[in-house]
Amino acid sequence: MSLVAPSAAVRRVLVPLLLCCALLTGATACGGDGAAGDREGSGATPTGTGSADRQKFAKTRFVANAGLAAGATYQWIVKPYRDGKFKSGADGRKFALVKAGLAGAFTYNRLKAALRNAEGDPALAKAVAPLTSGIDALKDLPGKLRKGDGTDSVVKSFDDMINKVKGAGKDAGAEVENRVPSAGELTKG
Repeated sequence: MSLVAPSAAVRRVLVPLLLCCALLTGATACGGDGAAGDREGSGATPTGTGSADRQKFAKTRFVANAGLAAGATYQWIVKPYRDGKFKSGADGRKFALVKAGLAGAFTYNRLKAALRNAEGDPALAKAVAPLTSGIDALKDLPGKLRKGDGTDSVVKSFDDMINKVKGAGKDAGAEVENRVPSAGELTKG
């Protein structure tokens, strides 16, 4: 047995230990102490979204979100209401009301997103600004739909707001068409 060559057990412990030390030393040597002067040439730094980027697809995103809201409102709130599915004793009433409640929550979510998208385009922002309070008023209505409380006024509120959003979009050059979301999109919000 020679003292020059370490045993296999010692090598198994020593090699990983030395590698860890080398990695730690290398990582701390590259880090610096966090002072501003150390970071001048340290690579890319994140930047905020510029107004040009924000405006780039504002109308497109507005049309997509408002179209989904309009499609959900028509498909699962207005149409079943007109077909009499919300009336007491109607066949499939509970299921229709649950779907309408989900569609109402989805519609509210997409209309809020459409308002945020509209902020990127000055003409669109100006056109939809008066609708903000009306959209905020929709927040509690999906719960009423699920329970079947005051369905006449709730359906009218959703339908009126969708028509106002469509009109504001059209006035700003962003025509909104109904786009019925899939059931998966509806449950995701």
